[in-house]
Amino acid sequence: MLGEFEYLLITAAAGLGDNAYGAAIREKIEATTGRKCSLGALYTTIDRLETKGLLKTWMGDATPQRGGRAKRMVRVTPKGVEAARDFYVTVTRVSRDASWVVNRARSLS
Repeated sequence: MLGEFEYLLITAAAGLGDNAYGAAIREKIEATTGRKCSLGALYTTIDRLETKGLLKTWMGDATPQRGGRAKRMVRVTPKGVEAARDFYVTVTRVSRDASWVVNRARSLS
């Protein structure tokens, strides 16, 4: 099972599609969660997920905006999609009986 940060990283990369690379993934995670994301944690997790076969990375072309440096591009593999889907389904299932879910449903009725 994925951890929360692994799930966030895979989901952000999937949402970015062909534009998924380290800095863009970091920005998406920070904008979505409101929490800081260190580059060290990001790249350590990318390496771990790639070792597990959940991501594939490669070096893209160098760009003038990055001072001639190449971007490390990220693509979610089918195995990564399955792992993220399993995480989402599990969290949704376990949350059904949580007090905040039950109370919210009652207040909407």
